[in-house]
Amino acid sequence: MKHPKEELIQEIESARRILNQSIDERRQYEEIYKNSVQLDALIEKYIAAGY
Repeated sequence: MKHPKEELIQEIESARRILNQSIDERRQYEEIYKNSVQLDALIEKYIAAGY
């Protein structure tokens, strides 16, 4: 079983890959923005947890 910190890091890395892919593929602004907001929320969660 993984630790919550490791799971959160994996979620952040996955969200970052999704964001980068949407940028690289020149997706619609709304999709890129949504992906960016999701990544930001995960990073905020990581910081708030004190890791």
